[in-house]
Amino acid sequence: MDFEALAAELRTLRENVAGVSDTVIAAVDGIPLVADAAEDIDPTKISALAAANLGIARQAAELTGKGTLSQTVVFSSDGYLAVFAVGRMALMAIMGDKNLNVGRLLFECRPVVERIKEILPA
Repeated sequence: MDFEALAAELRTLRENVAGVSDTVIAAVDGIPLVADAAEDIDPTKISALAAANLGIARQAAELTGKGTLSQTVVFSSDGYLAVFAVGRMALMAIMGDKNLNVGRLLFECRPVVERIKEILPA
């Protein structure tokens, strides 16, 4: 697996979308693969939280017959946590401050998710 290519995708996303503060790519079981995060952010905890978030949201999408889940966004008083499905086996978690433009983030993440799918092993 090309960890440097994954890290480069995360850095580029942070540079291209104002308000993105921390990013993590993890397996759907919550094991972090690569992170671009501040020292006070624990990628292991974020990965586990994002995996749980994604799992619940996937079940909700399936049970309601609304198709395949692509992302969830948690809106909080001081920022955001967005979790993107990267195929069935991985996820990307993005944290942002309260100035994050969520629409821009969602737009920018589509091609990033596709590139990450290509980098990750099948």
